[in-house]
Amino acid sequence: MSSTIGQVIRCKAAVAWEAGKPLVIEEVEVAPPQKEEVRIKILFTSLCHTDIYFWEAKGQTPVFPRILGHEAGGIVESDHVLPVFTGECKECAHCKSEESNMCDLLRINTDRGVMLSDGKSRFSINGKPILHFVGTSTFSEYTVMHVGCVAKINPLAPLDKVCVLSCGISTGLGSTLNVAKPKKGSTVAVFGLGAVGLAAAEGARIAGASRIIGVDLNSNRFEYSKNFGVTEFVNPKDHKKPVQEVIAEMTNGGVDRSIECTGHIDAMISAFECVHDGWGVAVLVGVPHKDAVFKTSPMNLLSERTLKGSFFGNYKPRSDLPSVVEKYMNKELELEKFITHEVPFAEINKAFDLMLKGEGLRCIIRME
Repeated sequence: MSSTIGQVIRCKAAVAWEAGKPLVIEEVEVAPPQKEEVRIKILFTSLCHTDIYFWEAKGQTPVFPRILGHEAGGIVESDHVLPVFTGECKECAHCKSEESNMCDLLRINTDRGVMLSDGKSRFSINGKPILHFVGTSTFSEYTVMHVGCVAKINPLAPLDKVCVLSCGISTGLGSTLNVAKPKKGSTVAVFGLGAVGLAAAEGARIAGASRIIGVDLNSNRFEYSKNFGVTEFVNPKDHKKPVQEVIAEMTNGGVDRSIECTGHIDAMISAFECVHDGWGVAVLVGVPHKDAVFKTSPMNLLSERTLKGSFFGNYKPRSDLPSVVEKYMNKELELEKFITHEVPFAEINKAFDLMLKGEGLRCIIRME
């Protein structure tokens, strides 16, 4: 890569030209990085529901044409790195706080399609700018990112596995281990058994929870969720009473911890109201509709239940992600069971089809 320093690189990228239309593999020009930026060769990327959400552009400002993608693994010179949709400048109040990972400078911005330093895109086709996505744009053989959004990891870690840690799996895992913090032997409920919810269940398994109750509207998910430590399953559609009441009856008053990973407001309320009074903690992870309103009786809080929110599992990308990779390397965390499909880059639209059909968890896209 040293021969390309300061040069434009021409490579293939999957461009979303308009909402909901198949991505098109195009030859794009990738400009050299500017101050505080790095150019990354992407080796593996995967598809996350967030990519689908902004590709469909049903609930937010449509920003096109753009290069999507934000879960990936790649190389900068000889370093193995994970690109991350949020960053860590290490200078602001949030970065200096031991409690927060919401960097003032580099936190996620879904509408910005350009680089911070000069307000310009590093991607173009025949001189026409192609916009960035959440500062990552990993559906390209090369991408340019702010250095604060790039986590340097163990070079021995297989990028085709650990690439999934740059978004969803870390989000779910950290929401349990870093925010809910269940004690060994405790009871945990997880709402939503997609990739993020199963990662939350995996966190509860690692923490030593004795019971992990999976809650989902799709009963077909229960069998596979046992691989992630789920011991019991509740489908709210199978009961006439609210699911929080069902769980309270199952657990003699409520679970010790709950993690909500669907983003549906009713599930959020149920997740809070199903925790035990006196010590129960509920953690909200799923992103709701912008107009959604959370309603519950203040008595639920006065009864010493705690409600928390979590962003990217409370992990600081540069400081903490390397240690999450080590959990995998030490066989404490299993990633293979999250990866259900793999396609070559030329067939990236197959990954979209699989996710839209609800098939599988993570589809790895091989760039080479």
